[in-house]
Amino acid sequence: MARSGQRRTSTARNGAGAQSRRTRRPDEEGIIPVLAGVAREVDDAVRRPPTRPAVRTKFQVVALLVREERARVQTDATLTAAKRDHELKRLDGVATSLARTAARDTSLLALLAEDAKLSEAARAYKATIMRAGGLDVPDEPPPPVAPPTPVPGADKRVIPRSAMSRQLANPFLAPDFEAAAERLAARPKRLAGWELLEPLFRSFEDATPGAPACMPLPEPRTAPTPPGRELMPHQAQVVTAAQRGHRTFLLADEPGLGKTAQALLAAQVANAYPLLVVVPNVVKTNWAHEVSLWTPLRRATVVHGDGEEVDAFADVVIVNYEILDRHVGWLGDLGFRGMVVDEAHFIKNKGSQRSQNVLALSERIRERTPKPLLMALTGTPLINDIEDFRAIWQFLGWIDDEKPLGALMTALEDTGLTPAERGFSAAARTAVVDMGIVRRRKTDVVADIPARRVADLPVELDGAVGRSIRAAEETLARRLVERYRAAMEARAAEGVPDGIDLELARRIAASELKDSSSKAKGENVFTMVRRIGQAKAGLAADYAAQLARNVGKVVFFAKHVDVMDQAEQTFADRGIKFASIRGDQTPRVREKNVKAFVEDPEVSIAVCSLMAAGVGLNMQVASNLVLAELSWTDAEQTQAIDRIHRIGQDEPVTAWRIIAAQTIDAKIAELIDSKSGLAARALDGAEVEDGASTDVQVEALVALLTDALEADGKA
Repeated sequence: MARSGQRRTSTARNGAGAQSRRTRRPDEEGIIPVLAGVAREVDDAVRRPPTRPAVRTKFQVVALLVREERARVQTDATLTAAKRDHELKRLDGVATSLARTAARDTSLLALLAEDAKLSEAARAYKATIMRAGGLDVPDEPPPPVAPPTPVPGADKRVIPRSAMSRQLANPFLAPDFEAAAERLAARPKRLAGWELLEPLFRSFEDATPGAPACMPLPEPRTAPTPPGRELMPHQAQVVTAAQRGHRTFLLADEPGLGKTAQALLAAQVANAYPLLVVVPNVVKTNWAHEVSLWTPLRRATVVHGDGEEVDAFADVVIVNYEILDRHVGWLGDLGFRGMVVDEAHFIKNKGSQRSQNVLALSERIRERTPKPLLMALTGTPLINDIEDFRAIWQFLGWIDDEKPLGALMTALEDTGLTPAERGFSAAARTAVVDMGIVRRRKTDVVADIPARRVADLPVELDGAVGRSIRAAEETLARRLVERYRAAMEARAAEGVPDGIDLELARRIAASELKDSSSKAKGENVFTMVRRIGQAKAGLAADYAAQLARNVGKVVFFAKHVDVMDQAEQTFADRGIKFASIRGDQTPRVREKNVKAFVEDPEVSIAVCSLMAAGVGLNMQVASNLVLAELSWTDAEQTQAIDRIHRIGQDEPVTAWRIIAAQTIDAKIAELIDSKSGLAARALDGAEVEDGASTDVQVEALVALLTDALEADGKA
């Protein structure tokens, strides 16, 4: 009973204390309680990741106001020392709460930097908080006009001679009255004054399961393709949409579904020439190859270095991100009617020079060209972090830094809703998707594509390594030519047939191959192919890393240990977890590494020896593999593909074969395919008679010899 009475007394005493605290109005008034309340809201939100932009804005504003209030309290002469200490202690409590929040999401710390920028949304929210705390909101002076600064990278810019000739040939471009009229008509009316970008982004983050992720696409028409090539139905849908007048696409199909062909044929039906294509370096050569396959009547040019050899009169100009800063000036003046950005997630950081160059070029094209074709290609899923797509939407002309533009603003006005009303989020998301978001997975179009296929990815070997390999090929070719001519001179008395004696060429090649197998030193076909593999290693690893980002798990095959080592170093440098499967491992270690790749979601890539992992392993958790080095037979290649194309695989399999363009590598790939019946580039599982590896080696040398003889004859 006594204890019960004590509890009642304590409770009564606490109640009296609470009553007393409720009457202490000064501590409940002013800005500090408001800041403390918002800080608690932010902390609750950060506990449920991801941290959304609106939450980040609140965190930054509270931190800024705590800083400003502390400075005010410290200099307020009307406060007693005790009152000043009390107020500073309360502010320290809010600051401690913010510090705990930042420890949960360390990316928030960047918002506390002295030079952190305050967005317009943050400025508006700061004014709201100040009014709620009873503070006057001062009129902010307009920001000082900074003196013009040189454009970053302007000192590096070049103008190729061919570009000057093009500009002189066509110095005038038609003004875009239509685009200006569209921008005027799309000014906000009912939605004027509303913050719209953040609600648009949130509409993707908060989308209910089953919400559409792809614009309505028309029934496919027969697309104009070159003889022997056909589009799959899902590809033809995008081309048909472009044919009907749609001009902006965020094409986010999974890798392996033919985004390159869709973009090139969309440009053809839209007559979007000249067409600018901005790509990662690893696929630059492949784009030129694809132009020749899908639009053979159109001429492509690839920009290398300072562009000394570029053809500015070409229909398609291909440039990689890494050198764009040198060429953005003349490219902006060339009068492009279309622009394609491949692996468009490369521009997600709007502050990077790479992104600014891409956005400047797209703005220039929209200013000067009525309804240009603008296509952003990426395999990255759209639901991971919608903020990554802010720059892509701006490239497509859907938004600017502050608001939706053009057709998107019109679509939002047509919803009849505001961000404060139910239904706005779903309607806004649909409006954005209908602007041109196209997302299909392999499983969505499984009926369109083969169960497994090989896709070649030509790459250019640049720099000293590339020059060294080409020089080695020339040396080997000269040696073969000397042998051939010596043999022909010895047969001169018997009479020399017209043209190239292919039977003699094969004997010369076989003899060279025998000598190569017995020599410990010297340049030969085997050492040359190995050097090509080493030169391709970084490019192959780069492409595997892109695939892993886009589609998940990837298997990387190589023949030589040094190529595997280089690839693994690339993955380690990028923070990509991988499993290594090699011939010198014990069965226990190999089993452990295979299990890690199959079961651990953090392990993205399996780096496998073609000989050690080509048989006996099940890795069907992946549906994409990279063949960094070529085999001498199709059997080895097929065995590697069969590691993921086996019972339990429920997706079509794509093998990406990295080919060194303009080297013997390309000839070897062609020979392997011709001897195994794979000229159509698709694997249907049929049994074919595989040519011996020596046959391919001999024929590769014959091709090297005959090409050299023909070149000498023309000279």
